[in-house]
Amino acid sequence: MLVIITLVMTIFRFLLNEKGRVNPDSIRYMRFAHVFPVIDNTTTPLGYPVAIKFFTFFGFDEFWSSKAIGILAFSFIILFTWQKKFFFRESVILCSLFSFLSIFSYTMSETLILPFVFLFLYISTLIIERKLEKTKAVFYLSLTLIALYNIRYSSLFIIGGTGLFGLVFYKRKYALPFIISGIAGGVFVILYKFLFIDYFNENYINEALEIGLHPTSQLLTELFQGLCTSFNPFIHISDPAGGKVNYAIYGIGFINIFAIIYTFIKCRLSETEAFFIFIGTTGIICSYFIQYFYSVNPIDYRLLAPFSLPVWLVYFRKLFQIFKFKTYGIGFLSIVSGMLFTWLSKGNYLENRREMKHFLQSEKLDKIPLRYYLETTEDLDKIQVAELISTINANISLTFKPEDTLRRTTLTRYKVLQKIKIDRNKYQ
Repeated sequence: MLVIITLVMTIFRFLLNEKGRVNPDSIRYMRFAHVFPVIDNTTTPLGYPVAIKFFTFFGFDEFWSSKAIGILAFSFIILFTWQKKFFFRESVILCSLFSFLSIFSYTMSETLILPFVFLFLYISTLIIERKLEKTKAVFYLSLTLIALYNIRYSSLFIIGGTGLFGLVFYKRKYALPFIISGIAGGVFVILYKFLFIDYFNENYINEALEIGLHPTSQLLTELFQGLCTSFNPFIHISDPAGGKVNYAIYGIGFINIFAIIYTFIKCRLSETEAFFIFIGTTGIICSYFIQYFYSVNPIDYRLLAPFSLPVWLVYFRKLFQIFKFKTYGIGFLSIVSGMLFTWLSKGNYLENRREMKHFLQSEKLDKIPLRYYLETTEDLDKIQVAELISTINANISLTFKPEDTLRRTTLTRYKVLQKIKIDRNKYQ
């Protein structure tokens, strides 16, 4: 029952949103998929755009392909864990958490990476339990790490954590496959840099790396907020305008973090569970420190999802040991809070899509490359129009050159909204 409710809520989550749960990065993913096999950029790995492209061969456009990936990713996790008897009950609750439900409804690569994180954790468990050994262990674990990196660059932290785990516990019999696989994953990252990234954009690394991007005071504040929303089982988004409601949101997450730590201290962890916590913790730590020299969005539930996932699984397993079936109540409460949030902040994507599609067709702009003008990248309110356009015509790119606005194929917020009205929602 909880699985069916979660699936329905995932669909409602993007339908009851003014722009179908997309963001500026989604524009890049869908455009990449649209022009592939032409390599549009190297700021994202090939995995997610290629997956979107694959589903377009079945008659979907890029937007609906991304939503199909989200639904299939959720379905895979449930079916895989059920068939393998691998954290199945825990996975049902995990997927029902409003934060993970929101990821499955998003047009972002985290949607695709979550099933592969489960595969990684499953293979690692087999190795630790000595059910997968020697060459096969190294092969499958290395292959999974490479697949993860081809979906999100932050999987480098999982690769590093895997090798580090083997080194820390080098005396244990299962350590060698983790060390070798970590090295293999690292070698692939280096080859990927020289053979793919440098080939298409030789200046990418130099442009992306910059020391001292943000002060520590800012990063620590964002880390606290990100952790508190990531580990809040009910609400994962704070009010950007501030206010007392954020005290409750951060407070619940903060209390839950203490509950997680207390539970792990009180309840003895198995070797497998210790590995899960090791991978999750190293991923979170690396996500924090990378911000000192690599420009990324502030830490939030979405960026931390691949690393918070193993922590949640172990936490729910311990709760099941203590509270039995009452633990399912967390999933139901999270769904209820998600329903309330979705209803209060509801927009109407399908209506907005019809309006925008009619506009683009009337202007003969629905099947040609487009540009959308912004003054700065911080114009988040204005970029929402571009995000909606991208769900219909994925071949759209952002421009910051005022002279481009003289072209018929360059749209602005003013040009669009003077002809159509968009149903807007308060929260994203």
